[in-house]
Amino acid sequence: MMPETLTLEVVTPDRAVVQESVAEVQLPGREGYLGILPGHTPLLTELATGALSYRQGGQTRRVAVSGGFAEVLADRVIVLADSAERAEEIDLARARAALAIGEKQLAAAAGGDWETAQQAIDRARTRLEVATPGGTGHAAEGHAAH
Repeated sequence: MMPETLTLEVVTPDRAVVQESVAEVQLPGREGYLGILPGHTPLLTELATGALSYRQGGQTRRVAVSGGFAEVLADRVIVLADSAERAEEIDLARARAALAIGEKQLAAAAGGDWETAQQAIDRARTRLEVATPGGTGHAAEGHAAH
């Protein structure tokens, strides 16, 4: 019999961020977003920086994740992220400041630091998107999953 829900676990090296029974998960895979429903075929994927969203009943919740891996089983999604923050944990002023710093670093990058600056920008944009009410739950316009 097909399970009706999934157990979603999102953990970082520092803490458990989410452990919930959910109806659906959207996560940022390295090659694009993946939609996961109960009974999904098992897979292992590398995570990109982006907004992970999950649905419980009529509510959708979001988490900013960066780096790591996700294991999908028929009844469980385990996310081992380098970093993860729930929407309500994100400090908008700090995220905006990080975005401004990353954009300045990108403008000044002369070859070697471009990738580091772009990663900082991606993380800051994701945090802003996740923390902003009415955000889309997917990568911001012009933001590509790497």
